[in-house]
Parts: sequence; structure tokens; C-alpha cells
Amino acid sequence: MPVLSRVFAVGATAAVGVSLTLAVTPAASAAPATTLAPLTVHAAAEAVPGHYIVMLKQGLAARTFGVASTARSLGIRIERQYLKVGGYSAAMNEAQLAKVRQDPSVAYVEQDSVFRADTTQTGATWGLDRIDQRALPLNSTYIYTPTGAGVKAYIIDTGIRTSHSQFTGRTAAGYTAVSDGNGTNDCNGHGTHVSGTVGGTTYGVAKAVTLVPVRVLGCDGSGSNSGVIAGIDWVAQNHSGASVANMSLGGGASTATDDAITRLTSSGVTVAVAAGNDNTDACNSSPARAASAITVGSTTNTDARSSFSNYGSCLDLFAPGSNITSSWNTSDSATNTISGTSMATPHVAGVAALYLQGNPSASPSAVTSAILGSSTAGVITNPGSGSPNKFLYSPLTSGGGTDPTPTTCATTVTGSVSSRTYAVATSFTTTNSGTITGCLTGPSSTDFDLYLQKLNGSTWSTVASSEGNTATENITYTAATGSYRFRVYAYSGSGSYTLKYSKP
Repeated sequence: MPVLSRVFAVGATAAVGVSLTLAVTPAASAAPATTLAPLTVHAAAEAVPGHYIVMLKQGLAARTFGVASTARSLGIRIERQYLKVGGYSAAMNEAQLAKVRQDPSVAYVEQDSVFRADTTQTGATWGLDRIDQRALPLNSTYIYTPTGAGVKAYIIDTGIRTSHSQFTGRTAAGYTAVSDGNGTNDCNGHGTHVSGTVGGTTYGVAKAVTLVPVRVLGCDGSGSNSGVIAGIDWVAQNHSGASVANMSLGGGASTATDDAITRLTSSGVTVAVAAGNDNTDACNSSPARAASAITVGSTTNTDARSSFSNYGSCLDLFAPGSNITSSWNTSDSATNTISGTSMATPHVAGVAALYLQGNPSASPSAVTSAILGSSTAGVITNPGSGSPNKFLYSPLTSGGGTDPTPTTCATTVTGSVSSRTYAVATSFTTTNSGTITGCLTGPSSTDFDLYLQKLNGSTWSTVASSEGNTATENITYTAATGSYRFRVYAYSGSGSYTLKYSKP
């Protein structure tokens, strides 16, 4: 079976045409030729000899059990059945393979191959700080309103250390395709790190999301393509409610993997996948090339494409991936700082969870459109040939759209702000609950955004925002008692502003 690895594609995949000489009887007419399902084999370094993935034609998933039973009657050892995706993996010899390829319900057969997880290096935490703002410099804060509550994130990886303090009370039972006695427990660290970025209480984008381990890679960070598809199939069968899947892994190009992801998104699950760490075209690897997934490249803390990150037209956007600190598997409080497109991808999965909290019925295509439509354009240095120059933006607004209806505002403050920077317009404390309003105006040629933040302990958290495509912004917020402040962000242009506001 093909081996998978964390967030990174390794081997080349070649489609091999196979010809078959048919025996004919000495009769006057020959028997009609048998049509064989296509066969794809992999380069020797990535192939799992004697193991194959059999994918059924679209719409025939319900026949998986029966087709697999027929294969068993030929002496074939079935390893996994994909009841939702439609197909199975099996060990078979050349004669058995030929028989399977004659089955009219089979779309194609692909040799199993290896997938792997991403590589690592040391560094410092900064990713959360970057994704909530349009431009550098970093401002040492991560501003968020939704938390991903009510959303499930399926981590298709090396498992999760569910007892880690970053996930207390927010993990659910999952699935393992690895038969080593560890169940869904992470004996590698990669899956726990990815989970921490998706939804850790300190390191996570979506701090209240429920994390579900789907273990398809072993303690060495590698596994088979057939095992990865088994994990995808399990999610397709068992997901419930608003759901996102993170796949920080990769291998050679695999039609079976790509099709499985298409069927997973068709079932209603948004999928984020890693572009890979080979500094090459992501279209040469799977799942990076899967059209229905969100494919993520990696950046450094200077907004440059990471030197290892794959690129090209199969990418959808970039996110922080170099030197990302998150949870680790060696203890319930352990952390590690590592790099890879594996680390970039969970930032996107986390933002998808934030969006799904407020839009639980949104389709994967709607989630993808929201994320790409809100991304920041033009800030990535050297994105690579064919890559979209788009960077993840967690508030999920592009600075465009319709401004809210103006509200009643009384007290007036003035100030100025430079392009791509923030300014604190005013701070205040209210001892009464009630409505806070804010009305911002600025120069006609600018695009300013307005944020209302509440002080929680020592951290300012955004509780309301207005991010239209002009310098006129309005906020109305039903507030509890506490300390608040208004911040102004210059999305484009610089100049003076006037903020009028009211408090209870």
C-alpha cells in the first residue's frame, strides 16, 4: 500500500498503460475483447508492491460490499473497504489484478503508495498574530470573536494526545487505520501539533472547536495511501454537524486520493490540505492537487514564501508555516516549534471552523469562497510561479461589502492613522450594561475599518467590527459592564478620522 507522509509529497507517480494479448479460439470469429479498468503504478521508491486501491465508478459506493465479496471469491485478501467513498484496498497477484480490472463496476485501480508528514525546524511563535491583520508589522495580539464552538475538526494525521492541556474537554472519539496497538493516540507528535494550531486554547485559531483524531500515519510519521483513504472514508461516513478536515500530509500524485477528497467534500466536509514541502509545483502531488480542497502554502514571519513551500496553480492561498509553536505529544503540557506546509494548513482549517460556527449549514464551496474572498492580496514575496498571491485573513472579510446602517453616536474623538496600521481611538469603562455605538468617518479616498474590543484579564478581544469598503463604518453592540476600546485600521490610505460613539 502507498505510504503517506505528513504535509509533504515525495514520489513521482506515472500512469502506465497496460496491454493484454487475448487468446482466441480457432473458430471463424474471435471473442470480443475485454475492456480493462485503467491501472496506475508508482515509482519504486514510493510503491507498496502487491497492494492496490480499487475505486468504483461514481454512484456505485453502495455496491462496495458486494464487489469486495466477489474479489474474495477469487482468493484476494481485502484490507479495507471504503463504503462511502466507494472501493477497497487489497493485496493481490498479477492474475488476480487482471480479473479485478475486468469488473465493469471498477473505475480504475491504483497501486498503493507512501505518504509522509512534514519536516521540522526550530523557531518562534507568530502565526496567530499575523492572520488577524492585513499587513505587517505584527502587533502582539490575536483578535477573534467566534471560537469554533459547535464545529468538529477532523485531524487526518498521526493521531492526537487527547489528554494534552490544550484540548481539555474538547476531543471526541475518532478512528485509526494504523494497526500498531496505539489506537488514535499520537506517538509521533505531528498530529498533536496540527491540532494545537487548529484548536488549542493557547496556540489555536478556533479555541472552542471539537477535535477528532483520525489516525492514518504511524509513529514514524508515514503510512499508506490506502490507509489515508480509509480515514477519509470514515470521516465521510461519520461526520456530523458543521465539519472541517485537516490533511497535513502528502505523497505522490494519486487519483484515488483526489477522488476520495472530492467525495468527502460532496458529503459536506470542508477540507484543508498541505501544498507540500519540496519547493516545487504542488500540482505534482496529492492531496495538494485535489480540486475540491483548500490547498495551503507556507510563509515566513516576513510575508515571504517559505523556502520549502510548494507553489503553483493548485495552491489556493498561503498561511504562516515557518517556526510555528504548538502542542506536542511528549507530555500533557509539551510544546514544539516546527515548520512546514503542515503547520500552515491548520491555520486555514481553524479559520474555516470560525466561519462554520456562524454559518453551520454552509457548503464546503461556500466556506472556501468566504476564506479566499476575504484573503489579503499582494503581500507575499516570491509566491512562486503560478501561485495566487493571497494570504489568510481570519476575520473573513475583504474590506469590501456593504456598510452597516448608521447608528446614533454622541461623543466625538479625532485622530489619524497611517496605511496598514492600527490606532486606538478611545478607551472607556462602562458600569452599566446596554448598547455601545460607534460611527467612523475618514477621507473619501481611504478604506478605514472600525473594531470594538473588550478587555478580558490582560487581553483585548474584538467583540464587534465594521469592515466595509469605504472610510465610513458603524458598529452597534449590546455590551455587558467592563472596559472597552475602539480601534481604527487603515486598510488602504492614510489620514485623519472622526469617531463618534455612545456608551450605556
